[in-house]
Amino acid sequence: MNEYEDFMAYEEQLKILQQGVEAWNEWKTENPDERIDLFRTYLRGADLSSANLHNANLNMANLIEADLREANLSGANLSSANLHMANLIETNLRRADLSLTNLSKANLSGADLSKAALMEAYLVEANLSEADLSSADLRNADLSAADLRNADLSGADLRGARLNEIILIEAKLRGADLRGANLHMANLSGANLSGTVLVETNLEGAILAGCNVYGVSAWGLKLKGAIQKDLVITPLDQPEITVDNLEVAQFIYLLIHNEKIRNVIDTITSKVVLILGRFTPGRKVVLNAIREELRERGYLPVLFDFEKPTGRDLTETISTLAHMARFVIADITDAMAVPIELKHIVPMLPSVPVQPLILDSQYEYTLFDHIRGFCSVLEPYRYENQSQLLATIEEKVIAPAEEKVREIRNQGCSR
Repeated sequence: MNEYEDFMAYEEQLKILQQGVEAWNEWKTENPDERIDLFRTYLRGADLSSANLHNANLNMANLIEADLREANLSGANLSSANLHMANLIETNLRRADLSLTNLSKANLSGADLSKAALMEAYLVEANLSEADLSSADLRNADLSAADLRNADLSGADLRGARLNEIILIEAKLRGADLRGANLHMANLSGANLSGTVLVETNLEGAILAGCNVYGVSAWGLKLKGAIQKDLVITPLDQPEITVDNLEVAQFIYLLIHNEKIRNVIDTITSKVVLILGRFTPGRKVVLNAIREELRERGYLPVLFDFEKPTGRDLTETISTLAHMARFVIADITDAMAVPIELKHIVPMLPSVPVQPLILDSQYEYTLFDHIRGFCSVLEPYRYENQSQLLATIEEKVIAPAEEKVREIRNQGCSR
């Protein structure tokens, strides 16, 4: 078709549509293969309930307050259309393109939006209760204050979506991707979150009561002020086990049901060695060499780089690692951050031996005598160079540390 023919077809279709849904559906039945092009059409407040608009092009159409109840808009192009306050109850929008569409305050209760494209759609205060949004693409959509109670969002992609104060009571979010989504103040009471991806998700102030979180992937969550209680970590067909912390839910489940995980924990506490020291080019070579020697002897060395910036408190991080360690090797040569960390680790963890190392040409830092006074701290091993250190590491570093481990476990260590 040329532009004139396109315009004439548009005029004819619009004229038929204006005659009412019955006339339109009759025409559509007689012309099933006719391309419906209603681009930019003004249909504000139009009664299109039960209309057959399958695969119609309604791109940028004005459908404000239009009645589209039970209409067939499957596969339709409604991108950038304005459906503010439209009635879309039980409307078929399966595989429809609703990207950048304004659906604010629209009533989509019971609508079929499965596999629909809703990228950057504006769904503020929309009613999506009992809607089917399974496998829908809602990336960067704004669903603030929307009602999604009993909605099915299984497998939906909600990365970067804004879900402030959203209502997700009893909603199904199985396998939904909520990476980076903003669920601030959302009500997820009783929601099925099994298999959901919650990476860097904002759940501050959210209500997470009675949710099923079996198989959830929870990393880097923002949970300040969130209400977390009675989170079910078992599948729906198994006896319930509940916890009150979303971030530890996955760990608790694995701990209970996986013998290998329990073995891993035992391995960690019996094999991890925390290595502290300076990460300047010259010193890092020595620390890396110590790490390799420990690996060869069956240990799990953990090397922490003080020189790199971190968003977490250094003391908190080092303390966590030290709690996991069998013993600590601390190279206090050219000491900078290490004295500060030892000051926090040693008094708080008398059960973890600390073996200091220092280059023979250097002096111990000023306040080391205070640390030396604790029973968990061995005498510093002075080494002449890297080669000599590695040649004697078994005898002078590992063996004394292991002896101290046995001594503390047998006799204890109060200071």
